[in-house]
Amino acid sequence: PLFQAMESEISAAFDSGEPEDILSRAFKLTVTREDICTLQPLGWLNDRIMNFYMGLLVERSKKEGYPAVYAFNTFFYSKLSSASHKGVKKWTKGVDIFEHDVILVPIHLRIHWTLLVVDLREKTIKYFDSLGQKGDHICKTVLKYLEEESKEKRNIELTASEWTLHSMGTEEIPQQNNGSDCGVFVCKFADFISRDKPIVFTPEHMPYFRRKMVWEIIHQQLL
Repeated sequence: PLFQAMESEISAAFDSGEPEDILSRAFKLTVTREDICTLQPLGWLNDRIMNFYMGLLVERSKKEGYPAVYAFNTFFYSKLSSASHKGVKKWTKGVDIFEHDVILVPIHLRIHWTLLVVDLREKTIKYFDSLGQKGDHICKTVLKYLEEESKEKRNIELTASEWTLHSMGTEEIPQQNNGSDCGVFVCKFADFISRDKPIVFTPEHMPYFRRKMVWEIIHQQLL
């Protein structure tokens, strides 16, 4: 019965009401029915859905037993790559990102979502792309950012040579089998990583993940 109730709620989110109806509000974001509808099969997830989901992951990480997670929003990397550290320096006002275990950086490359993950415990920067493209230059850009952020905020020099940068290969992480699931892949990579869990899902899980995300965003809680 619970599952049926959830299913009918998810269907209602897609089908009834107006596109501008607000279905969820948190993390200084409002999510409308139109936003939620990007979670329909083969929809392209938008910035609001991505940022809201990252907010849910950060919220969960405050609970006992989870790594401490910091997530940048989807506009961070494009700003960083165009304006370097000084362009995003204010984004972390009042926050020491180095007090966290894991930093998530969702990245929008024109029409494709990818994820960069900084593990401060392991000193690794990993790039996750469900289309298998390499992001070595993106890893380097973020390492340079971390060096400047550390120097400026903590007056501590990072030693770049202690860090491992790696673009995940197609044999290491699942790959999408269509042109529209990249955003869901990014959210689920982030979900598993922020629980220190191995990434074991497959493209076949995507329709289920999409529906589950609708419920989680509306209820502002991760299942």
